[in-house]
Amino acid sequence: MAENQKNLCAMIPAELHSRVRTAQEQAGMTLSAYITELLTNYYEGGTEKMEKGVRTMAFQMPEEMFIRLKKLLEQESLRTGKKVSQKEFVLGLIQRALDEAEREGAAGHGTNLE
Repeated sequence: MAENQKNLCAMIPAELHSRVRTAQEQAGMTLSAYITELLTNYYEGGTEKMEKGVRTMAFQMPEEMFIRLKKLLEQESLRTGKKVSQKEFVLGLIQRALDEAEREGAAGHGTNLE
């Protein structure tokens, strides 16, 4: 039997609404499931457990850069025929930078970042 549910309606700023909807779409969840997860995480500390050996990195960026990034991700998704996520893109950039630094370190200083 389904859990008893109630509707929650609230007026929020348009910018916040846009951010929530973008994150919800990226998560591939319905709005109801996404808001339920957000509220559960807020009030109960969440039900998701971090995988062992996985860390979270969060940062802010200028709005203009964010818009440029979103356009690039859309173009890459069209070019490759598959959706390219922000996470996938940023992890790829970090991996390439680490690999390059290790190659340079091996050539010059013997530095290994692992």
